[in-house]
Amino acid sequence: MVIIDRWEEIFSTIKKNKLRTFLTGFSVAWGIFMLIILLGSGNGLENGVRDQFKSSATNTLWIWGGHTTKAYKGLKPGRYIEFDNKDYNQIKDKVEGVDLISGRFNLWGNNTVTYKNNYGEFDVRTVHPDYQVIEKVNMVEGRFVNNFDIQKSLKVASIGTLVKSALFKDEDAMGKYINIRGIPFKVVGIFEDDDGRQDNQRSIYLPVTTGQKVFSDRDRLQTLAVTVGAASVEESKMIEEDIRTKMSVQHNFDKEDDNAMFIWNSVEEFKKFMDLFAAIRLFIWVIGIGTIIAGIVGVSNIMMITVKERTKEIGIRKSIGATPWSIILLIMQEAVFITGLAGYVGLVLGVGLLELVSPYIKTEFFRNPEANLNIAIGATVLLVFAGMIAGYVPAKRAASIKPVEALRDE
Repeated sequence: MVIIDRWEEIFSTIKKNKLRTFLTGFSVAWGIFMLIILLGSGNGLENGVRDQFKSSATNTLWIWGGHTTKAYKGLKPGRYIEFDNKDYNQIKDKVEGVDLISGRFNLWGNNTVTYKNNYGEFDVRTVHPDYQVIEKVNMVEGRFVNNFDIQKSLKVASIGTLVKSALFKDEDAMGKYINIRGIPFKVVGIFEDDDGRQDNQRSIYLPVTTGQKVFSDRDRLQTLAVTVGAASVEESKMIEEDIRTKMSVQHNFDKEDDNAMFIWNSVEEFKKFMDLFAAIRLFIWVIGIGTIIAGIVGVSNIMMITVKERTKEIGIRKSIGATPWSIILLIMQEAVFITGLAGYVGLVLGVGLLELVSPYIKTEFFRNPEANLNIAIGATVLLVFAGMIAGYVPAKRAASIKPVEALRDE
């Protein structure tokens, strides 16, 4: 009965001060709503950036040649540094910490590919077998380029799903021959890219040795891709420096000449983005919690006003035997109820809005904003705790009121 009476008093007080209670609760609800929206937006940004890295392994070093800008050992600047199979073997055999490696030689220009009466323009890339893991190529049917293809320079091809649809329609492509610049290649696999990007699924992969012999007549490589077993950015930088040193010896350029050879370290870049998002999350929490605290302060102030208005009532209660603890419970229960209910409404609205819009937001750098369930639960617990704090100070003041002084209060 005591608990029921306490709730009746709380609802009676709220009913007498509807507008004041609504505005107080709104400030709390708005705070938690904004926290959830901000956190969801931060997750959306992070999802978008992670998706950009999804197309290839995040522990990859991409290496390509440039032009020398410094004279070196009697050689003039302006030389173009071009990689070849010797560089591939040098890095593969002599650089410690390298897990996977693939050279890449792209066919530029007119890449008309035909099958019977169907034709199209597609990206043709000649690679080593490790490229499948480096670029996260997911085989739907058949296989990727393998070592036997490389050794024998076989005329085989792995084609993207969009290439298959364009050239073969509903016909089975496996084992059939497509013509690339008039030269037949046997289809041994059909793949889709893990990140779902259409430009990758419009690609055709050939063995690099075949491409070099058929289309280049040289063993040149435009790009080298290396995955490293580095557990930190510092370790990956050491491997990067080792590669640069060995290539500078191989091609006679100053290793301090940054324009002679370029290395894009995805380990370092990924770490930069993760650090950035950690800072963004911290900023969001500071802003969100600051907004919530402002609402909680409002609740505490309102409860102080409530205590002031009910001073005589509290004095009468204490004069007829009410304990200080019962007075504290009454005030704190009202504060927790207001903050908890308002916070829950803000939480539901925030999560609901994110769930509503999330499936429709899929831009290049922002996709699927979502609120973490653990964060939502944590925010609810935080609100209950904050409500207790908001009610404690005015409750303590109410409990300290002396009955004689309270009865004199006008």
